[in-house]
Amino acid sequence: MADAGSSLAERIELAKKKAQTLKTEIEEVRKQKDNATLPGAAKSQSLPGFGDKMPKVRRVLKGHFGKVYSMHWAHDGTQLVSASQDGKLIIWNAHTTNKNQSIPLRSSWVMTCCFEQTTGSLVACGGLDNVCSVYRVGGPGTSASSSAAAQSAVRPTHELMAHDGYLSCCRFLDERGLLTSSGDSTCIFWDVEKNEAITSFADHGGDVMSLSVLPSVNRQVFVSGSCDATAKVWDIRSGKCVQTFAGHESDVNSVQFFPDGNAFGTGSDDSTCRLFDLRSYGAVNVFGNDKIVSGVTSVGFSASGRMLFAGHDDSSCVGWDTLVEGKGVAFQLAGHESRVSCLGVNSKGEALCTGSWDSLLKVWA
Repeated sequence: MADAGSSLAERIELAKKKAQTLKTEIEEVRKQKDNATLPGAAKSQSLPGFGDKMPKVRRVLKGHFGKVYSMHWAHDGTQLVSASQDGKLIIWNAHTTNKNQSIPLRSSWVMTCCFEQTTGSLVACGGLDNVCSVYRVGGPGTSASSSAAAQSAVRPTHELMAHDGYLSCCRFLDERGLLTSSGDSTCIFWDVEKNEAITSFADHGGDVMSLSVLPSVNRQVFVSGSCDATAKVWDIRSGKCVQTFAGHESDVNSVQFFPDGNAFGTGSDDSTCRLFDLRSYGAVNVFGNDKIVSGVTSVGFSASGRMLFAGHDDSSCVGWDTLVEGKGVAFQLAGHESRVSCLGVNSKGEALCTGSWDSLLKVWA
């Protein structure tokens, strides 16, 4: 009897140890899931044609000494321009990480910058000075030490002044045409050569935070996002709003046309992204879930439109699959230490660049 009691006690003790081991393993798995990715990532991570490969940081662009507020790719898919609160625009070669050019600004409170997309010979920027400054830059072979190019870029070739509020976004139509959005609730179409405001678009009820030009040969349509929680589509030829899209519950911080021009994506302070279709005049998908609580600062599409990238206030960049219901995250890119303020996919669709308040830009592929 004593042996039987001893054997039972040993079995009970062994079972307790096994239960404790299983409990520890379960807790470890739970921690890994909480720390790894957002809910839904494991289910939707393996996409057709995407496999289990995650975009990785291929290049880190170091050179700014302040918060990076804006970046924009050049048409060649290799160069990009970035703007920082250190008071400089930097033209980068994203392949080599070399700085092709550094442009000191009159005002360090810069909020936006862009590359002219046809020849790549102009960049523009603006911010709290209410002015859009246009600079002529060197070609792809220009180095930061090239004195002629550096000197020519110190002073802007054009200064566009008509807004009564800060400049939030600027985009070239071509070498002569430029669009700006502002905290004065308007957008303006400019003739750059004449330093003249051609058309003012005033239908928003709050600060206009972002704009995107229709990706077509005839670039006469653009979309804007505003703090009035709406996005509006404008016709430059008529100077009027042709469509208004509502649905967000807070400021629309970023807008970006879908590659085929029939839809556009938005990112908002309500922590969601939406895909609006121009033909159906409404949202065809909403991207967000309960675990994502930080505002969206910037959005961009992959070249095919399959992926929608969203930069967030909490230093993350989330990738959404536009073909499925917007609850499951395809992947989350965690590489920055502060707010992801801007992002963009290059014209070749080969690389995603993210800019952050940690003063770095990172190129993912």
